[in-house]
Amino acid sequence: MAQRMPDSSALGTSHTVRSHGAAVARTHMHDWLILILLGVIEIILNVIEPFHRFAGEGMITDLKFPLKPNTLPFWAVPIVAILIPLAFFLVYYVFRRDVYDLHHAILGLLFSVLITGVITDSIKDAVGRPRPNFFWRCFPDGKAVFDSITGDVRCNGDKSVIKEGYKSFPSGHTSWSFAGLCFLSWYLAGKVRLFDRRGHVAKLCLVFIPLLVACLVGISRVDDYWHHWTDVFTGALIGSVIASFCYLQFFPFPHHKNGWGPHAYFRMLSSSRAAHTQTSTLTDRATDDGNTYV
Repeated sequence: MAQRMPDSSALGTSHTVRSHGAAVARTHMHDWLILILLGVIEIILNVIEPFHRFAGEGMITDLKFPLKPNTLPFWAVPIVAILIPLAFFLVYYVFRRDVYDLHHAILGLLFSVLITGVITDSIKDAVGRPRPNFFWRCFPDGKAVFDSITGDVRCNGDKSVIKEGYKSFPSGHTSWSFAGLCFLSWYLAGKVRLFDRRGHVAKLCLVFIPLLVACLVGISRVDDYWHHWTDVFTGALIGSVIASFCYLQFFPFPHHKNGWGPHAYFRMLSSSRAAHTQTSTLTDRATDDGNTYV
């Protein structure tokens, strides 16, 4: 038989955003403050100038791929990495009314994408690898100019375009997409009880869909000549690893008997049952002794 999810209403209460949301958020106030700090760091990393790696005449010949627009614009990345998983969390909350699941899913997702973003952009700024289309960023007129002493490029293009040209490794689009969508795959695996040993391949296909979307985002970065394949591979690895750590910080492994819910939910159930048992015991003793306890 399929294991039935415990219902919080059985304990005489409903754990919704309105009734318990503020209390749950206060419990993790320090986590939300850290998220804000990560957001500030991410902004700073995108403002500062990256390391300008040497690009001599012999190297620039391999960086002459066309300067194409992004298949997936920058503004669309948060939609793929954050809003799509968030929509699944909200749909599940509508049916379950479990603020613990909603809060921890959102918190874990935001940690996943922001930690991934900070790691990715820190490496980008430190490495300063030129993009495959770096030539046309550096020399939009097609006339290459090199320093007579160092042999390095002397770019004459737009400064902001050149700045982005030194941010090839690793792929931010890919790492962010895998951070959000891999987290969603973990989440779905727990909710559909992927490892219930019943062999339902449809569940496996459902869990793989977010990963497929993330892979297609990574492929688009190579097809658009904004990244080398090694940039995309590394970005996917960073996003997947961080997403896995962040999910398991708040949820059990999907194969666990309680893999469908967050750790905090089961701690709450255990505490509520213990309090209920203690109250019942005191009431029974009061009845037996003929005393009244307030």
